Amino acid sequence: MSQVQPDMREALPGPGAVRPALGPERADIAFEVNGAAISVNVPPLRRLSLVLRDELLLTGTKVGCDAGDCGACTVLVDGDPVCACLMPAASVAGASVTTVEGLANGRLSALQASFLAHGAAQCGICTPALLVAATALLDKQPRPTEAEVQDALGGILCRCTGYRKIIAAVMDASLQAASLDFRLPQSGHAIGSSPIRLDGVPKVTGAEKFGGDSFPADALAVLVVRSPHYHASFAFGDLNGWAKAHPGIAGVFTAADIPGKNCFGAIGPFADQPALAEGFSRLRGEAVALVAGEREAILDLDLSDFPIRWSELPHFLQPAEAQAEGAALMHDNRPANLLTSGLVERGDPEAALADAAVTVSGAIDTSYVEHAYIEPEAGYAYLDGDTLVVVACTQAPYMDRDETAKVLGLAVDKVRIVPTATGGGFGSKLDVSLQPLIGLVALKTGRPAALAYTRTESMISTTKRHPAVMKATIGADADGLVTGMIFSGDFNTGAYASWGPTVANRVPVHASGPYATPNYRAEGRAIHTHGPISGAFRGFGVPQATIMQETLYDELAGKLGMDRLDFRLKNCLRNGSETVTGQRLDSGVGIAECLESLRPHWVRATADADAFNSANRDRKRGVGVASCWYGCGNTSLPNPSTILVGIAADGTVILHQGAVDIGQGSNTVITQICADALGLPLEKFQLKSADTAITPDAGKTSASRQTFVTGKAAEKAGRALREKILRFANVSGNAALQLDGQAIVIREGEATRRIDLASLDVDAEGFIFRAQETYDPPTLPLDAKGQGKPYAVYGFGAQIAELEVDLKLGTVKLIKITAAHDVGKAINPLLVEGQIEGGIAQGIGMALMEEYIPGRTENLHDYLIPTIGDVPPIETILIEVPDPEGPFGAKGLGEHVLIPTAPAILNAIRHATGVLITKVPATPTRIRAGIREKDGIREKEARR
Repeated sequence: MSQVQPDMREALPGPGAVRPALGPERADIAFEVNGAAISVNVPPLRRLSLVLRDELLLTGTKVGCDAGDCGACTVLVDGDPVCACLMPAASVAGASVTTVEGLANGRLSALQASFLAHGAAQCGICTPALLVAATALLDKQPRPTEAEVQDALGGILCRCTGYRKIIAAVMDASLQAASLDFRLPQSGHAIGSSPIRLDGVPKVTGAEKFGGDSFPADALAVLVVRSPHYHASFAFGDLNGWAKAHPGIAGVFTAADIPGKNCFGAIGPFADQPALAEGFSRLRGEAVALVAGEREAILDLDLSDFPIRWSELPHFLQPAEAQAEGAALMHDNRPANLLTSGLVERGDPEAALADAAVTVSGAIDTSYVEHAYIEPEAGYAYLDGDTLVVVACTQAPYMDRDETAKVLGLAVDKVRIVPTATGGGFGSKLDVSLQPLIGLVALKTGRPAALAYTRTESMISTTKRHPAVMKATIGADADGLVTGMIFSGDFNTGAYASWGPTVANRVPVHASGPYATPNYRAEGRAIHTHGPISGAFRGFGVPQATIMQETLYDELAGKLGMDRLDFRLKNCLRNGSETVTGQRLDSGVGIAECLESLRPHWVRATADADAFNSANRDRKRGVGVASCWYGCGNTSLPNPSTILVGIAADGTVILHQGAVDIGQGSNTVITQICADALGLPLEKFQLKSADTAITPDAGKTSASRQTFVTGKAAEKAGRALREKILRFANVSGNAALQLDGQAIVIREGEATRRIDLASLDVDAEGFIFRAQETYDPPTLPLDAKGQGKPYAVYGFGAQIAELEVDLKLGTVKLIKITAAHDVGKAINPLLVEGQIEGGIAQGIGMALMEEYIPGRTENLHDYLIPTIGDVPPIETILIEVPDPEGPFGAKGLGEHVLIPTAPAILNAIRHATGVLITKVPATPTRIRAGIREKDGIREKEARR
């Protein structure tokens, strides 16, 4: 991986250097780090995590919460794992500390190699802590059991992997030879193979640089003053006087300092969010001012005396309140606080339901869900001549560039976005966060400006999954064929638009599930409240709608007396089917294959549940199934990606790959696609990763589009470059290419030709041969009734959940999840499995525990996400029904894998208890209340 921005923290003063007289008194503290004796001069109570990162530049130790909740800062102190964020520097005096950087000496340890071989590192932000803690375990128990691994790693949170590959990597570490020699596939064999991630080694050594890992030594630190109220007006006092009274403060900046248009948004026509609020705030956590100063001054700054006066105003947090008669408007141009709505209508659903042999109706409410990536937002900005450079974690560098330029009144070509490694995103890092804030400070002061959100700051100010209030009715004929469906959903989009329009328009397209539904009406509405901003989160509203539809499908099957799996197979889309938008799917429809592959697992699981339930009274087993489909890419909108690939004079293949890899593996997958299209081996490729100054726009990392859309652009670029080389050599398309030093060797039959690259002219970017190709999926607009072709490619999947419910406590124990997903073509099967397992883990959280409550669950202690002990064994079944539009037949996957999990779990809970939980998540309290209510109804009926 090429490093486009040098690590400017190399200029940080070392131990014993002269420092400004700011902050608390210091002391010399001597200890050992990774086998070397060191001494630092720091305040004795400074967190060990900060000492390691800021004084010793050991940034492999990550900071995710500063509260001991996430475990990302785990290091070894005298051989025992500890959270470095909770340990004062004085406590390690005379001790021996080991960080991830000390696990190997020039070669990977067996454990690090095992993590790579198993695909146990995705985004990589939690990987160092897991490696350190697992090293301590393996030192004591070289061949641990799964229970021992779970116990040793239970305090470290991972949001990407689903933990299963981590467990396997630790258990198999003793079998893995420590090595850096991982062979890459040869020409024409990259597709379908599972080489280690091309960006994997830095993730396991601690060398990977995330948003907060490379702040310049002279950077001003930035604090954000935020609203403590859901809705309030405010006025500032003497800001200049306050700043002068606090040594080390360089300035205070407000909306009055913003030189451009103080408004940004993910979707241009709906942009409505100020970078800094002006006069009043619409949500708790909204940014109103920036304080910039020397790092030491900011570390110890108390903002309790900051000169701002708040006047709290009435607020509403629920869509029903926001739409009540007389409710104040949050935005003057949005009557009834309605941001927008989406509609899909086909046939006559009312008549179909009236004529149906069987109908079912229901209502489901879902909660806010926090993305909870382990890396809070972080980055820095500096001026390079007259160009503002922002180095930060992101999912959408070109969108960041455009919105930052607009806010700061700069020409687009005077803003450069350099994405760092991103420690999880899942949709929230699509939105602009700190980019214009640190950019403003850099512009106003002329100095670099750095900002890393605290965990609470990240949770209160960034986007969430939309809470939904949904209802639906579905009908079927006597043969079990669905005849009609009506769905409506109100989605709480919070104070600002973000991706609310996408949710409102995507949900109606997908709310039918992957089933033929000839008569249909679905409406999605995004409604403003003073709650957290709701945005993109792995599925854009489809997971919520699928809970509604799939739970009703179980009920419908029950009324029809049909097996739940058979009912889905009878109604699922197939080649030649028309969707609810009238789109004919001629080929590539793999949902039937997914469901059929689950049949033996379904038969076994239901038999196991029946046997268990007949022998147990207080605990019952349940089995649930649910399906999904998901359109890859933007809905009926342009969605292009561009890839540039060329061959340099030294025989290196340079791939300008602008698709941000947030853990899903695009750096590897897109290179695999390009390699086979070009006909050269992966080992010859060098990546130039996302950077708006050097890589073409590959679009945002969202909507399960990168493998499909950017992958297709990479396939086109690879084929185009191959064609140029073959034409230059005057050979046919059957010729084989080989790189031999500074020469291209072309073989066709018995003939061999050699192109001496050093003898040819290079272009301005150092290429001898180059190709740049763009791909934009062919879609059509939706008409007033939502009819059209919203997506070129759909992915499909189905999952079975097996679980056990304690009827007295309401607790759920997951036993196994079986997941069948149609990926078209598994470009990298290991990465596909990792995506499936990670998505399922997030689906488990959504179903059973995750409920963000503003003002109450604003940290990773009170907000619960699945731990290593919460994810059961997962069996993955890869279905490959190629889509002719996808690269080598591949389809997107990232969002699909989460969608069926929660409804499968809810259906399994109902199978076990007879109770459908209609407020998600299904917490023990809600399950127990449902059981009590059901038992009470039965008692009343018995007394009658």
